[in-house]
Amino acid sequence: MASYLLIFGSAAAETQSADADAWRALSRLGYGPTPALVEQVQRAGGARSWALGEIDRASTASHSPAQIDVANAEFNAPLPEIFSNYRSELALRREIRAQEQASSSAVSPAPEVTAVANPARNYSNRVARQAASWRLASCSQPDTENPLLARLTEFWFNHLNVSSDKGIVKPFVGHYVLHAIRRNVLGRFDELLLASGRHPAMLYYLDQTQSVADGTTLGQQRRGLNENYARELMELHTLGVNGGYTQRDVRELARILTGWAVAPQQPEGFRFVPRLHDTQAKTLLGRTFAAAPSSAGETEGLAAIRLLSEQTATAQRIALRLAQWFVADQPPQALVDQLARSFQTSQGDLRTVMRTLVASRAFWDPANKLFKTPYDYVCSVLAATGGAHNDRDISLALGALNGAGQGIHRWPTPDGYKSDTATWLAPEALTRRADYAMAIARKEPPVDYLAAFVQPATMQRINAQPPKLRAGLMLASPDFMAK
Repeated sequence: MASYLLIFGSAAAETQSADADAWRALSRLGYGPTPALVEQVQRAGGARSWALGEIDRASTASHSPAQIDVANAEFNAPLPEIFSNYRSELALRREIRAQEQASSSAVSPAPEVTAVANPARNYSNRVARQAASWRLASCSQPDTENPLLARLTEFWFNHLNVSSDKGIVKPFVGHYVLHAIRRNVLGRFDELLLASGRHPAMLYYLDQTQSVADGTTLGQQRRGLNENYARELMELHTLGVNGGYTQRDVRELARILTGWAVAPQQPEGFRFVPRLHDTQAKTLLGRTFAAAPSSAGETEGLAAIRLLSEQTATAQRIALRLAQWFVADQPPQALVDQLARSFQTSQGDLRTVMRTLVASRAFWDPANKLFKTPYDYVCSVLAATGGAHNDRDISLALGALNGAGQGIHRWPTPDGYKSDTATWLAPEALTRRADYAMAIARKEPPVDYLAAFVQPATMQRINAQPPKLRAGLMLASPDFMAK
């Protein structure tokens, strides 16, 4: 790996050329160049003008419905339909288990279990794959999804992570991506938080549906607080682990959020249940929420999330995360402070913060390097070769990502995938990338246009190889893995 680091370092030592700026803009505000995107940059008068304009284009696109292949649109059904289909799946599984148990205990064979062929049995897996397939299409086909919108959807989903590996979450993840995340990535941060926190995927993932006022009786059971969502809301989504809150604040926030529940029949999938809410006084980050009727409980929750959004620690955390994602693993503190000020003065307007980031000197400084994560890499390979258009493309990509440890929607813990070079640059990982690049290159995609972005020494080595290998070698080169 040491030799690769040397190559990577020299390959990423970019000059301030038009091609270097274009590569940086297209690879960090999207998933790399395509012939059409290169032409867009040229028409815009250069990468910097294109980059600022891309923020506006992404914002406009976020307010329009996502383009989804009709054959794979089941994951984006209305929430009441998703709830209904999931209930049918669970009922069918129970029926099959009961029949299997009866068959195993019967003296003579039981009747054949005809329910196995029912498509409801695999509903969750089917829509989870559809959602992952759409993510691959959105990151690799600029005519399907605006590249920056796809990149920001990845960032904010990762920041507000839920996992499809938690069974009850699986059928809701795709809807969460489109309606809680994608729609809000360039809006106000508090609105993004609210959309995430009230979506069934997050309510189930962090067990908020289990959190009720201490001593509440449901059926024959007495129930109480579950602090999972309140803790991650403070530790990961807003303030950060060193953000100045205490365990008491976690508990008080959990009390404030009691009564937040799913609503299977409602279009939003959310309801506030007054009888489950803690009506006593609470104090969060020094602010007192007076005792109030249970009917006022939802207002408490909204106020608490806005309070967290306004904190200086939240501004610093979001600024650092954005700078690490778009600029460098260890970004300049001056940039982080600049983004934090933009966040606070704009009251968390994410479009304003992105304009500040893209207009900064640090974003364009060639000294600030980034290495592609597996997801970055797979999406950029697909983008460079025309996108994910068929089941083979999707299966190869999903297999590569699962093998690399970055399966789509599959990180099990709330902290999301890491994005730094140290996590992803390893010999075995590089071998996997080369194997994936060569598999994609078997269809001999026209990637000659990428030569403008590759170091001359790299191209000299590639051109010395047989023509059928050159596309794969280009995609496996150190130059292509930098962004």
